[in-house]
Amino acid sequence: MTETLFIRLGSQPTDTIYWLIVDESSDDDQAIIASGDLSGAEQLSELTSKAEHRKVKIIVPGCDVLLKSLKIPAKSNRAVRLAAPYVLEDSVAEDVDKLFFAYADLPHDIQDNNCFVAIVSHSQMARWISWLAEAEIETTFMLPDVLTIPYTEKGWSAITLGNAQQEQVIVRQHLWQGFTLDASTWQLQCEAFSNQAAEIYENDENAEPPVSVHIEAYSPLAYSDKFDIAEMPEELPLALMAKNYSSKLNRFNLLQGKYKVKEVRSHARQQWLWVAGVAMFALLLNLSHKGAQLWHLNAEQDRVQQSIIDQYKVAFPKTKRVRVSTIKSQLNRELALLGGVSDKEGFLAMLAKIQPAFAKVPTLKPESLKFDGKRQELRLQATAKDYQTFEKFSIALAETGLEVKKGSQSNQGELVSGSFSITNKTKGKKTAAIYQQSNKRNKETS
Repeated sequence: MTETLFIRLGSQPTDTIYWLIVDESSDDDQAIIASGDLSGAEQLSELTSKAEHRKVKIIVPGCDVLLKSLKIPAKSNRAVRLAAPYVLEDSVAEDVDKLFFAYADLPHDIQDNNCFVAIVSHSQMARWISWLAEAEIETTFMLPDVLTIPYTEKGWSAITLGNAQQEQVIVRQHLWQGFTLDASTWQLQCEAFSNQAAEIYENDENAEPPVSVHIEAYSPLAYSDKFDIAEMPEELPLALMAKNYSSKLNRFNLLQGKYKVKEVRSHARQQWLWVAGVAMFALLLNLSHKGAQLWHLNAEQDRVQQSIIDQYKVAFPKTKRVRVSTIKSQLNRELALLGGVSDKEGFLAMLAKIQPAFAKVPTLKPESLKFDGKRQELRLQATAKDYQTFEKFSIALAETGLEVKKGSQSNQGELVSGSFSITNKTKGKKTAAIYQQSNKRNKETS
């Protein structure tokens, strides 16, 4: 159920206030739930409870709102609205600085007017808003009563509001034109309409006889003999206004500009927003924690990569540029130059074989190692305390299946310096076999 409370305020605090509650859930007909009136603005608090959990739409007297249609030569709506107050400066009774101008977005009319403005004094706007604030009634909609009367292209539409003491006549003349008058003023206005039409006819020989204004009346009108009255089905004035309040022709709201009210969020929505805020905070906190962890891991990775590069440069000092992404291939290439990890006769394999000899003769200290990949020969320069140490080391190498040739040895002060040429016996056999096969082929050729 969509219930709406309509409140028609008065011009002064002592004017009668009318209210109506309808169910707007049905498009065809609005069910009236309750209605009534208040003797003045001081009793608005009686509607506070009725306004809770309902949409509130405010109607204000058309006698306090001047509707004007203007033709202003300008290229943009903004320029038109900036110029409108100064165009109307001579046609309004008050200083334009004391007036509030609210604009409607309507298509150009038959006079090619492009600016449609509602003018009301700031003091009157402040008075209406203060009444509602004191009664704790919140609304985002406010519309002059003349725009809530049905619009007809045939002529005018009208309805009376109030009792005999405070009766008012509300008339809508065109899409953006109308007036609200007291019953006594309505009589004078009717006579003025008749006299004006008769005067035009008398002074202009070519003028056609005056034609009475066609009015669709939704309640009995006084002095109706001066108009062409079409009696419409009678309705409660506020019920008629409620039906036309939200029509497509009334896409206008007096609460705009400085008087625009932000719609108050419901308590349930506020709770959901609070929960969503907490969840968002938790998500951001978690993302911050994950981000800190990622930063720490990236920093640790950078340190490890730099350590790998430093160790590689220590092992291969001649290397100028090292990249972690290619260090594996670079390392494999360096190892290949040394015979490769899987080569059984390479540099590393030979180092593995001579290691037991160094273990048996720890007093022999190697000074330099050179490996000849083509000849598969390891050349060792070492120092020891005596010549017997070199002999023991040579015997230990022979026991491992290596072929050893001792080089020259000499005294270097208290130490003896010498060299070894070390090869695999299998390598020697292969070389001899290759030499014999080569000689045999040479003899057969000869």
